[in-house]
Amino acid sequence: MPSVPPPSPLLSSTLMMVDDDPLMTDLVQTYLEEAGYTRFIATQEPADAAALLRQHRPELLLLDLVMPGISGFEILEQVRADEALRHLPVIVLTAASDPASKLRALQLGATDFLAKPVDPSELVLRVRNTLVFRHYHERLIHYDQLTGLPNGTLFGKSLQALLAKAAARDERTALFSIGVPECRQLRESLDPVAAERLTTVVARRLERLAERFGARREGDGGVRAARLDEQHFTLVIDALPGPQALPAMAKAVLAALAEPVRMRGLDVAPTPWLGAAMAPDDGTSARALCQSADLALTEGRRSGQSLSFASPQLNAQSYQRTLLGAQLRGAAARGELRLHYQPKVDLASRRIAGVEALVRWQHPERGLVPPAEFIPLSEEMGLVQEVGQWVIEQACRDVAAWAADGLGAVSVSVNVAKPQIIGGDLEGVLRRALADSGLPAAQLVVELTESMLMNEVPACLSTLHEIKATGISLSLDDFGTGYSSLSYLKQFPLDELKVDRSFVMDLPGTHADTALVRTVIDLGHSLGMRVVAEGVETQAQLDCLQRLDCDLVQGFLFSRPVTEPALRRLLAGDLPMAATPMAVVAAQLTG
Repeated sequence: MPSVPPPSPLLSSTLMMVDDDPLMTDLVQTYLEEAGYTRFIATQEPADAAALLRQHRPELLLLDLVMPGISGFEILEQVRADEALRHLPVIVLTAASDPASKLRALQLGATDFLAKPVDPSELVLRVRNTLVFRHYHERLIHYDQLTGLPNGTLFGKSLQALLAKAAARDERTALFSIGVPECRQLRESLDPVAAERLTTVVARRLERLAERFGARREGDGGVRAARLDEQHFTLVIDALPGPQALPAMAKAVLAALAEPVRMRGLDVAPTPWLGAAMAPDDGTSARALCQSADLALTEGRRSGQSLSFASPQLNAQSYQRTLLGAQLRGAAARGELRLHYQPKVDLASRRIAGVEALVRWQHPERGLVPPAEFIPLSEEMGLVQEVGQWVIEQACRDVAAWAADGLGAVSVSVNVAKPQIIGGDLEGVLRRALADSGLPAAQLVVELTESMLMNEVPACLSTLHEIKATGISLSLDDFGTGYSSLSYLKQFPLDELKVDRSFVMDLPGTHADTALVRTVIDLGHSLGMRVVAEGVETQAQLDCLQRLDCDLVQGFLFSRPVTEPALRRLLAGDLPMAATPMAVVAAQLTG
């Protein structure tokens, strides 16, 4: 017998043996119990093996091959076909040592072999090594290697068991879905070591919170904290005294996680986001409760609230958003998307010099879905590439058709999203749209937001230079709202600067308001760009912008976004828009 016992955690493993020889099972049980393995289940009835395996879920199976009725081969085949047992280690104990039997057992998934008669020392050694490997493999599968916390796979299984016990005791269980964005941001902006340090600190804090608030009982091995991905954690607090305890507990968790962490002489203060759900109110299964907590977290981040709670209303809204997202997929192919166009008016000639293409969704049941509702949804659902490509292609076709019908050569601006620039084939999509429509590149303008460029400077620069090389113009939308660095601004090959409507709405306003807009216009001109003012709604605003030497304007003073046929009528009439702007608006709305 081995002189050194197996590691203590392995001794609690449940072992099972199937062999029709009672003498053999008694002998093996004796050897293993002397080595410290006290949880041993044996059967001499092969037909009972499957039921016993599902009932006791052993960590290791010792299996004879040659038995009456049902052979070890058949049992091994059943084990590997069972989802719950397929990864169970199986050591074959057999007197059949011929190569054909071994090969068949290996093909069916045997882990190891022991020939009869069994040597006690070899038996204990093989069992120990197999269990060590199993436990190591289980740790790789079920635990986060950096923090040692359980991962999502183990957490889901444990949570289901915890909820079942809580339901039997008529207790409430809180689940917190937690996002700590600094765990990712530090890796990208500082270094991986700092990110790992913060991630580990968050993990230890979660463990202390679980101990502080949880109600562990004797023999309870349930998971209370887990790391689900780079910046996503979860925490379970059971045996809540009542629903009224949830808000205070959630705030305490947020406060504990937000305490500064000292790194390289700096105090890094995490800014966690937390979504809270409670069983059975927000879900009775692990899956339902996790969905409720994750949904609360997502909604909190969307609305800018660090703490958000699950509710039936939130779940209903989520269902509607999911349904709408599924319906949005393929909307372009089904012909449900529409383009509306808002004119960009040249202040010198008071003529339409260009248009901005704005996508709309004509839902078959709901009618026209507001852009503010479906455009963010397209980004969340990963559909922005599909929608964006359709917009570019349709806009190019429309503008080319206007020129072919003698309505003049106007430019068209299309808005693009970050996924189209980073990781997308935007330059290829633009080239193909121009080639298919016959539209000259000089009449196409790509609009980008300031915040999009500032967050991805190196990656954006490369793509923008490729687009610029095709002859397409580039416009910076919402300028002044993204706190861009002027050193970055001059790097971008821009042709147009758009003054955000938030600055225009205060004109003529105070001297400071006018000076701010004048600065933006002068900056654009000094960098060789034309300047467009958005959101022009009054004659006073228009007069002020003209005095400030702005190049183009767009806004309700001249026209709301209109359908393609209505835009055609504007181009055909060549209306002196600044003369009677509100009459133009009324005509468009009824046309």
